Amino acid sequence: MDPGPADPSPVIREFDGKALYAALDAKRRAEGLSWPGAAAAIWDMAPALNAARKAGGLANHPISLSTLQNLGKRGNTSCQHALFFLRWLERTPESFLAGTAPDAGAPLPACGPDRRPRWDLEALHAGLNESRTSRRATWAQTAQDLRCQPGQLTGLKTARFATGMALAMRITQWVGRPAADFLYPARW
Repeated sequence: MDPGPADPSPVIREFDGKALYAALDAKRRAEGLSWPGAAAAIWDMAPALNAARKAGGLANHPISLSTLQNLGKRGNTSCQHALFFLRWLERTPESFLAGTAPDAGAPLPACGPDRRPRWDLEALHAGLNESRTSRRATWAQTAQDLRCQPGQLTGLKTARFATGMALAMRITQWVGRPAADFLYPARW
């Protein structure tokens, strides 16, 4: 009989997307910006990258007003969008985990005007799989621990763009590593 996972699951704090939205709103107000103005300011943090992509005929998908509004309504956003917001706020992903300090976690990767912070979802999958294997847990057991479906975890290996920020942060805590271990300065 399989004894199950070797290690107990860690305590996982929830990512507080509503607090992220409140912090965005506070900065927006402090800078005298409308929500469309805040979306433009967030997007414009990588002007050289935006210009290079446009010149190269590559698609740019600026932050939309609905992305910001949905964060306020749902309390979650894609992990990639969350990094745009965190960069603007100069905060870490861990600083928005329930019950943590505003200075918690490792900083985002340094990104000049030609890059944006992005999640390396393949590396996140590899870290998750390594931790899962060391615990002798199945994907179904791991998904139960992380309150998601197994396909949301196995799909990270080939995901092109994103998963939800709440799930990404549950994964980093489950594997016992900071989000910064899975982030890089990207040119997309």
